[in-house]
Amino acid sequence: MTLRVTFLGTSGAIPTTERNPSAVFVNREGDELLFDVGEGTQRQMMRFGTGFSVSHVFLSHLHGDHVLGLPGLCSTMDFNEREASLAIHTPQGTRTAIERLIGVTGARPSFPVRVNEVGPGDVAVDGDGFAVRAIETDHRTRSVGYALVEEDRKGRFDRERAEELGIPVGPQFSRLHDGEPVESEDGTIVEPGEVVGPPRPGRKVVYTGDTRPTKAVTEAASGADLLIHDATFADDHADRAESTAHSTAAEAAEVAAHAGAKRLALIHVSSRYAGDPSSLARDARDVFDGEAFVPDDGDEIEVPYPDAE
Repeated sequence: MTLRVTFLGTSGAIPTTERNPSAVFVNREGDELLFDVGEGTQRQMMRFGTGFSVSHVFLSHLHGDHVLGLPGLCSTMDFNEREASLAIHTPQGTRTAIERLIGVTGARPSFPVRVNEVGPGDVAVDGDGFAVRAIETDHRTRSVGYALVEEDRKGRFDRERAEELGIPVGPQFSRLHDGEPVESEDGTIVEPGEVVGPPRPGRKVVYTGDTRPTKAVTEAASGADLLIHDATFADDHADRAESTAHSTAAEAAEVAAHAGAKRLALIHVSSRYAGDPSSLARDARDVFDGEAFVPDDGDEIEVPYPDAE
């Protein structure tokens, strides 16, 4: 089952010729989700081929480099005669500002738009086999991050063992896999646990938006397959990171290490590193034993299941 992440915008507050402001697109088996909508996001969506069939937009906070692409995106969706509704999730207390932003030109989208305020712990989306929850972050304004968490999957079905127990190939296999006991050919009752392994974990992707390193993010990212964390500065600007409520790459790596995350994407890269972000990656790799990388705009990665072989 597809879980694909496309980095549409990886810059900090100031865009560069190489990096657009913040936006991350996630496709989970056809559920298309957009995390933040920096200026120019719609063009990045065209450029990197994600399309515009986004059903949910998740805003981490209302600083311009995270939301100024929203009016243009809604306008383009309208020009394309969109009919499907769009849900926009935004921190508590910011609904009115987002509604005004969408209608800044005086025109409203012809398709339904729902603005949903969320706070830490709230389930923003309860989808088919997954949920997206808001998590507490620490920035200079009302802000949240988001954790996409899949439900556990069924355990592996041992077909060979089922046949040994006298279960004929057919519908009874499915019933056993669904947790229902069945009767074998000799009349013996076979329980699901005899042929079905333990539940297998789904995947977890965490997006922080702008934040200082926090215990809440560390807890939310526990065992994450991919942590996408603010890493605006290298260690030589740690004071600047603290004063502006951002994180250094090393601090992001500490969060990933304590959380036991598998991969760490370092984003919101300050324009001072636009041409060469290698110092950020080096700082992170000194702290985190997993895979740490600075994605470029347009980079696309697949998130495998934890038990993928």
